[in-house]
Amino acid sequence: MNIEIKKSKNPVKYRDAIEFMEQRLRDIDQEKSNDLIWTLQHEDIYTGGTSFDENEIIDKTIKVLKTNRGGKITYHGPGQLVFYFVIDLKKRKKDIRKFISIIEATIINTLKSYQIQTFSDKKNIGIWYNDNSQIKKIAAIGIRISKWIAYHGFSINIDNNIKKYDSIIPCGIKDRGITNLMEIKRQNYENLENRLIDNFISNLKNLTS
Repeated sequence: MNIEIKKSKNPVKYRDAIEFMEQRLRDIDQEKSNDLIWTLQHEDIYTGGTSFDENEIIDKTIKVLKTNRGGKITYHGPGQLVFYFVIDLKKRKKDIRKFISIIEATIINTLKSYQIQTFSDKKNIGIWYNDNSQIKKIAAIGIRISKWIAYHGFSINIDNNIKKYDSIIPCGIKDRGITNLMEIKRQNYENLENRLIDNFISNLKNLTS
């Protein structure tokens, strides 16, 4: 099962990315294209998923783009690595829970290679870091399944401006914070993108019928 890997160096507009993935989904469904992994950064934007609530907006002056991904409200912008995919589960295994666990393991194990210990939470989707007993989100996950093809993906905060999250209740969770990798540990994360791609592809091999 071939996977195309696409890496964008320049920021990609959110709407353009979604249109591209939805076209790829249609092409995969018609067996015209391979699965896709796409890494990029977005320009500043707040997006709301299918369970987004207007009460999650603190600063009423901001604009929120409603999307069809799962989840609530979040922020994307420079300094954040976005990892999109369009993966045909019909050719692997129709198991959404297992697929999400593969995403979580990919992030956790990749960050472990940078000596950063993180964890998932069954009640609050995403990947979390314990900062002196204060739990903070380091990675957000939001996916959608259509015709048993999974798309959207996850994002990891590297050196983005986390004050941007002050305008919202990130993912609708009031009692937890947001952090980024450079706050946790200042080191070189240039190879993070490639490690995530390699680990995700390797972990996908566990998703078989």
